[in-house]
Amino acid sequence: MTAVEAINLVKLFEDTKAVDGVNLLAKDGEFITILGPSGCGKSTTLRLIAGLLTPDEGKIFFDGKDVTNLPPNKRNVGFVFQRVALFPHMSVSKNIAFGLRARGIPKSEHRRRIKEVLQLVHMEGFEDRLPSQLSGGQAQRVEIARVLAPEPDILLFDEPLSNIDAKLRDELKYEIRRIQKETKKTMIYVTHDQSEAFTMSDRIYVMNNGRIEQVGTPLDLYNRPATPFVASFIGSSNFVKGKLRKIDQENAVLETEAGDIKVRGFDPTIKEGDAMALIRPEDIKIIQPSDVGAHLNVLDGRVEEAIFIGNTVRLNVNVNGLLIKADVYGEDRYMCLGLKDKNVKIAVDKIAIITA
Repeated sequence: MTAVEAINLVKLFEDTKAVDGVNLLAKDGEFITILGPSGCGKSTTLRLIAGLLTPDEGKIFFDGKDVTNLPPNKRNVGFVFQRVALFPHMSVSKNIAFGLRARGIPKSEHRRRIKEVLQLVHMEGFEDRLPSQLSGGQAQRVEIARVLAPEPDILLFDEPLSNIDAKLRDELKYEIRRIQKETKKTMIYVTHDQSEAFTMSDRIYVMNNGRIEQVGTPLDLYNRPATPFVASFIGSSNFVKGKLRKIDQENAVLETEAGDIKVRGFDPTIKEGDAMALIRPEDIKIIQPSDVGAHLNVLDGRVEEAIFIGNTVRLNVNVNGLLIKADVYGEDRYMCLGLKDKNVKIAVDKIAIITA
């Protein structure tokens, strides 16, 4: 296993900073994801780590060794690209063997390694198939097997599931995580898909405009986003602007157009003044008048829309001109379909405060 550390990476393309002072650490055997929108610099960062690009500033270390200027073939890194790159005229086993030959692995080792990696990706019995005889998901499994066969220290994935249909994508993200746990290899995965990042990652680096905005576990990022961008990119959110007034170290009030919103357990380093409440739609409850006293905040509103989305009903509630999204699950969602144009009380107890 190998730890990867990037320190103050900068990459320029003409006058544009594609990567702007990125610091990143993947510990031995850790699965980290760089998550961000298209064009944010995440794939460029991955290519810098692989040695496919050279940074204009900064350093890259593998287990404390400076590899910044080391060519890709000297880094013992496996790279899974966005598009499957199997040779169409070669069988599955020959595609894998080609990578082994390119790495100088003795031919006597090929049969064993091919068998092991195909077992690992659950593709036993496909040795003689051509790529044209494989489904998209099967081809991606073979691609991963081919990258694993030379036994790289580090695996890098550049949006490998983006060209696969939703059902297969959902299956393969669990498979990739299983493979990581079985091999205990350090993996760095790039995606714009929050679901992929949350399913697989030990930690996530959220990237925007060439910079890392926040680092944390999926739970930390979802419940305690540090910036409006992170909050909006990860999950669905209601943002309510206002003025924060502290009562003590644990309690505060956010004065908003929708009314005063009480806040408990916020970050004490946040200063009074302009701030924003982040309220997740699933944390809003439709309540009866008799339950008002049991909640920290209760707001009065009118349901403008009730939208059925399978296991969820999304309510758009107008609260003093502010549109609040509320998601209802379980059996209660069916009753909520009849709330359109009705006045309701919504309870808001779980709130994150972000500096505006």
